[in-house]
Amino acid sequence: MTTINVVMALTVAVLFSTGFYLLLQRSLMRVLLGVVVLGHGTNLLLQIAGGPPGRAPIVGTVPPELITDPLPQALALTAVVITFALTTFLLALGYRSFVLVGHDEVQDDLEDRRIATQTMPSASLDEDHDHEQVAREVEDDEADDEVEAAAR
Repeated sequence: MTTINVVMALTVAVLFSTGFYLLLQRSLMRVLLGVVVLGHGTNLLLQIAGGPPGRAPIVGTVPPELITDPLPQALALTAVVITFALTTFLLALGYRSFVLVGHDEVQDDLEDRRIATQTMPSASLDEDHDHEQVAREVEDDEADDEVEAAAR
């Protein structure tokens, strides 16, 4: 019977919670760090799930109960590749955002909020006021974009 090391399990929990917290931020660099931390947490979780270290998985050289399961190691290698691909994509996205806008924060899309409130089946009088407020915010945001474009 194998037991899980409590310190390693807590480390995985801290890595996952930190990674998810960073993923929910508005800055693309924090999202990137969240993906990297989640990747490390996933790799550590896979190594814990693999069990204790054992012999190389070559059939016939040692008894089967001493052989290490190679599947968690293969999955960890796949997780490393996926994390690397997401990291490069988010780095490119953050760089492009910084070149175009001057910062890497994801802006709130007011048009999506307006469409979401219009398609709701039950609309009260308060929500109608929200539609007008969102429409004004969209117009103000478009005017700000025009001013920024004219300043360039």
